[in-house]
Amino acid sequence: MPLILGIETATSICSIALVKDGKRLAIRESEGAKEHSASLTGYIADVFTEAGYTFEQLDAIAVSIGPGSYTGLRIGVSSAKGLCYALDKPLIAIGTLKSLAWQAMQKCRLENKNTDQVLFCPMLDARRMEVFTALFDQELRVIEPVNALVVTEEAFDSFNGKEIIYFGDGAAKCKSLFEAKNNYTFFNTISLSGAALCMLAEIEFKNNNFADLAYCEPFYLKDFIAGKPRVKGLY
Repeated sequence: MPLILGIETATSICSIALVKDGKRLAIRESEGAKEHSASLTGYIADVFTEAGYTFEQLDAIAVSIGPGSYTGLRIGVSSAKGLCYALDKPLIAIGTLKSLAWQAMQKCRLENKNTDQVLFCPMLDARRMEVFTALFDQELRVIEPVNALVVTEEAFDSFNGKEIIYFGDGAAKCKSLFEAKNNYTFFNTISLSGAALCMLAEIEFKNNNFADLAYCEPFYLKDFIAGKPRVKGLY
């Protein structure tokens, strides 16, 4: 089974994990707007030291491809690509929302929850009442593609026949909109993790589903809009 390094920096969470045979060997995590560039390299070295493996023993590197933070995605993807070039290892790109959905699905399985009529709705905060979201079924098949959604009470009314589980930092701010609905469930313990990336990456590795290093880019979903520089005297 493959030894995979997971790099998750799509949001304010910086999570680096090393996984082999479906088991997490080591993980380093922190949260903060400036943690990625300051901590990522050290965290990578730490997980190898703790697990007792070397970089040369890696089989692949998995990275969270987006959507998410522009800065976080750039740092994560460029770091992953740099390591792949230097070590001559394949890159596996995993959708950020799919990674969140996988964790919610695992939580349901641990709780023996029947998911036949369940849809998983990961939400990442995109400011104000907008979120990056999608809908997945119990097999992680895409029911509603990744999109930037301004959330209203009626946003998911077309799926009233299904129980919808909401989770992620975007779901927390939308919680009050859905609490009155009878098909509403909220998970408040699901957050992005490098280990979850690796679990999904193992499947992609078995299928030889690797990203093209030359052309792999973050999936920003929305165009970047730069603000005015806050330099005194510039304007």
